[in-house]
Amino acid sequence: MTGSYHDILHLPRPISTSHPPMPIENRAAQFSPFAALTGYEEAIKDTARITIRRIQLDEHELSSLDQKLGQLIEMLSKRPEISITYFQPDGTKKGGKYITTSNIIKKIDDFEKLLILESGEKIPIQDILTIDY
Repeated sequence: MTGSYHDILHLPRPISTSHPPMPIENRAAQFSPFAALTGYEEAIKDTARITIRRIQLDEHELSSLDQKLGQLIEMLSKRPEISITYFQPDGTKKGGKYITTSNIIKKIDDFEKLLILESGEKIPIQDILTIDY
C-alpha cells in the first residue's frame, strides 16, 4: 500500500498520560439521540386538541335553569341524584368542553355561586347548561 498515510497507518493508538480513558458507558452517551426541540411534541398535541366554545343560554333557558335550581334547593334534604351538564374551561387555550356527570347533590353555595356534589366536585352555577333529576 502506497500513500500519504502508509507510515502511520499501523501505529498503536496513543494513550494519554494526563487523562484517564473514558468509560464505555459515557462514550456511548455521546452518540445517543437528543430532543433538539424540547416540548415540541407536547405543543403539537396541545394545538391539535379540539375545544368547544361556551353555549350562551337565552332568557327562556336561563329562566328554566333558575326554576330547576330553586326546586333543587327545596329538595336538598331528600338528597336528590341529578344529572348535570356543564362547561369546563380549558386551562391552556380558548374554549373548553362540556361534561355530563350524575351524582347526589350535597349543597348549593349561594355566596360562591357553586353547586357542590357529594363526590366533592364543585360546579360554578354560571357554567351549568342542563340539570335533570
